[in-house]
Amino acid sequence: MLAFEDSTVAVDEPKSARLEARTQPSVKDAISRAATLSGVEVSSFVVSAAYKAAQTTIEAHKLTALESEADRAAFFGALENPPKPNNRLKQAFALRETLIANAD
Repeated sequence: MLAFEDSTVAVDEPKSARLEARTQPSVKDAISRAATLSGVEVSSFVVSAAYKAAQTTIEAHKLTALESEADRAAFFGALENPPKPNNRLKQAFALRETLIANAD
């Protein structure tokens, strides 16, 4: 049996927020079985796994790797001499604002 590691244990806040999700019965059964095998409640298992995945996703979006000299030159060249925004970029920024405004 793998040891269960609660990734939320370091979060020093009261548990006052709720999460709800609908899923297929087989998915719920698999999650329930995994939680039982880990010796924890389903809610602890799900929240811990989701929190770990959230942290990984957030960290992945913080990093930009420029592997080649050409990539670095293009990146820093665009920073020093940015092109004017075209219509597609303006539309993308407008969509981003809408998505962020509706994220809550």
